[in-house]
Amino acid sequence: MNVLVVGGAGYIGSHCVLQLVAAGHRPVVVDNLVFGHRSAVRSEIPFYKCDIGNTKVIGQILREESIELVMHFAAYAYVGESVNNPRKYYENNFVSTLRLLEAMLDNGVKKFVFSSTCATYGEPDTLPMLETLPLKPINPYGQTKLDVENCLKAFAQAYGLSFAAFRYFNAAGASEDGSIGEDHDPETHLIPLVIDAATGRRANIKIFGTDYDTPDGTCLRDYIHVDDLSRAHIAVFDKLEEPGSYNFYNLGTGKPSSVREIINEVEAVTGQRVHVIEDARRVGDPPALYADSSKAQKELGWEVQYTDIKDIIETAWRWHLAHPSGYED
Repeated sequence: MNVLVVGGAGYIGSHCVLQLVAAGHRPVVVDNLVFGHRSAVRSEIPFYKCDIGNTKVIGQILREESIELVMHFAAYAYVGESVNNPRKYYENNFVSTLRLLEAMLDNGVKKFVFSSTCATYGEPDTLPMLETLPLKPINPYGQTKLDVENCLKAFAQAYGLSFAAFRYFNAAGASEDGSIGEDHDPETHLIPLVIDAATGRRANIKIFGTDYDTPDGTCLRDYIHVDDLSRAHIAVFDKLEEPGSYNFYNLGTGKPSSVREIINEVEAVTGQRVHVIEDARRVGDPPALYADSSKAQKELGWEVQYTDIKDIIETAWRWHLAHPSGYED
C-alpha cells in the first residue's frame, strides 16, 4: 500500500516508516522539519518538505504518489507551551489537520490513522485506563487532540472517512537496528534526559515529588517502545476497509515504571551514576498513568514485544552511543 506519513521525519513517524517498509508497504514522507530530522528518513524513501496546511501541495503529492492511506504524526506536543501559547497549538494541531483532511477528501483518499494521546483523558478516575473513560483534557495540547478526534468522527459520518486514533502513553526507546532514535530540542522525555545525566551532558536529573502514593513515592508512567507503537499503526489497516468505520485504541504496556525505577535502570544499563535532585511536586502531575491496551491486542492481534523497561532503555542507550549528539542535520 502507498502510505503518506505526515511527520515522518519525527521520532514516532520515522520509526513507523521503517516498520512500513518491513511490512512490505511503500511509505512517502511529508515533514516541514521544524522538529523532524531529514537524516531520520532513508534516502530511498520519497520525501517532501512542506506544511500539511498547504492543501494544493498536499493534493499534488496524494495524486502523484497514488496515496491510499494517510498516517498523521505531525503535531506540537509540549504541554507547558500549549498552556502559554494555545493559539499556536490550535493552529498547528487542529487547523492544519483540517486542511490535510480537506486535501484527502478532495483527492478521494479516505483512510486515516491518527496519532492521538492519553492526554485526552486528563486525570483519570480509575486505573488502568480504558478507552471508555471520560475524555477531560486539562491542557490545550490534549484538547486539540480531542478536537481532532471529534472532527474525524464527524467526517466519518458525513463523508465516509475511515480512521483509527491511537492514544499513546509514553513512547520510548530507539529502533531495533539502532539506525534512528529520539532527538528532541528541547528534550522533555525522561529516559533520554536521564541518559544525558548519566553521560555528563547534563549535570543532574530532578525528581519532581517523592511523596506520591506509589511504591517508591515517585510518579508512575507507562513506557511503550516506539517500534511496538509503530507496529500497531500497521496492524489496524484491515480495520479501515469499511467506509465510515472508526476505532480508538490505547497503546501502552500496562506495566508502569516509576521515575526512580527509570533512573536505577539507566544506571544499570550505562554503568554510570546519575546525580539526582529531589524537588517539589509539579502542578498537574498525576501520581500514576498507565494503559489497558487489551482492545488493541484483541482486535488487531497486536502484541507488546518490549515488556521490560530495561530492554527499552537498552535500545535508547545503543542509539545514544552511536549518535552522542543526536542527528547531525
